[in-house]
Amino acid sequence: MQYERFVALGDSCTEGLHDLYPGSQQYRGWADLVAATLAAASPRFRYANLGVRGRRLDQIIVEQIPTALDLQPDLVALFGGANDVMTRSFRPAVVAKRVDAAVRILTRAVPTVAVFTLPDVSSRMPGVLRVRGRIEALNDAVRAAALRYGALLVDLSDEDVHDLRYFGPDRLHLSEPGHRRLAAHLLTQLGVPCDPEWLAPLPGEPLQPGLRAHARWLWQEVLPVAVSRTRNWFIGRSPGDGFTPKRPELLPVLPDELNPWTALPGGA
Repeated sequence: MQYERFVALGDSCTEGLHDLYPGSQQYRGWADLVAATLAAASPRFRYANLGVRGRRLDQIIVEQIPTALDLQPDLVALFGGANDVMTRSFRPAVVAKRVDAAVRILTRAVPTVAVFTLPDVSSRMPGVLRVRGRIEALNDAVRAAALRYGALLVDLSDEDVHDLRYFGPDRLHLSEPGHRRLAAHLLTQLGVPCDPEWLAPLPGEPLQPGLRAHARWLWQEVLPVAVSRTRNWFIGRSPGDGFTPKRPELLPVLPDELNPWTALPGGA
């Protein structure tokens, strides 16, 4: 099937954080890579990206899904839930209802809907073991909704998440190789060929951070986020307030604009 109207929904991962275009301060990410690949197969292809950092599932349902449906896409990919997992008020039943609602609404209106599970972050983030149960609860809800409503499931829960090279400095957001890998998984589910290098193991040995690296990560990455989230909680502010989608309209993908084959090392 050739897709002509692709809309990506979600949070900072959909926005493309920690994967900058070469020589630019603009984020690329898995959705741009998928769009570029799909555009190569159809001159009529159009792409919109409504992802905004910090967005929870309830915000995605209210802010992004209505806009996406107005665009009448034939393909929607929703990557969300990570910010729900990180909130103080996380409740599995509430998140499961939000996942169910999002997938139900989308699949009723869009021919092809893809959703994602989350890999376990606790193995690479010391001190956050309590998040593991939350991620499992979210993933169970995503799998159940995908099965119930016929959405494509990109299941990342069994991915090798121990190699820090797939993640940015915060060990939470994907790096350039991580975004390539995620894009390849989605394209595979869609039955669309992609660069095999995107799924090839990275050369060399995975990084093995010691106590000093863990301490530096806690000081430089974890502590500032914890302080910011606490401040936001007190003043009623969301992390993504003030940010807008990077590509709010369905637009053509111009030659080489998002071209993963020329912009990435190892491309054909």
